[in-house]
Amino acid sequence: MYVPKESQPKQGGTAAKARDGEKGGKRKIVAQNKKARHDYAIIDTYEAGLVLMGTEVKSLREGRTSLTDGFVQIDRGEAWLHNAHIPEYHQGSWTNHSARRKRKLLLHREEIDKLEAKAQETGHTIVPLALYFRDGRAKAEIALARGKKEYDKRQTLREKQDRRESDRAIAAAKRRQRAQ
Repeated sequence: MYVPKESQPKQGGTAAKARDGEKGGKRKIVAQNKKARHDYAIIDTYEAGLVLMGTEVKSLREGRTSLTDGFVQIDRGEAWLHNAHIPEYHQGSWTNHSARRKRKLLLHREEIDKLEAKAQETGHTIVPLALYFRDGRAKAEIALARGKKEYDKRQTLREKQDRRESDRAIAAAKRRQRAQ
């Protein structure tokens, strides 16, 4: 039965955002760069599309990838993801891709210009935080970041440990309270 487009329920909107917990649909995370969150103070994050070959997409869907050594570089007004390791597709043939080739990121012109200006400041860099699929399309979460000093890293670990200990103490107190 044909239903006119005007009378169909709208996709997206605030209800869908609240349901999915994200704007624009569900994310299926393929890889995260936890080392980047430890080594850098994240200033601003962006979502970028990726230009990939077919075998790269199939390899990503298998979930075998690493962003540990990855970084983003802006060259002639285009953003490129370097050193992200997407292994060759095991069922691929001569059409397979190189595992560490540079991949183009799809961003708006204003975003690229803003990132380029900020990345040229001393101590700032652009790092990939995650690779994921949103609505069937491969996306990369990239961040403008500033490198942390060793004492900043220790302070962050100490805060995380203190938070974890306090959460454990609260949970133990609630368990004791329920047992009485």
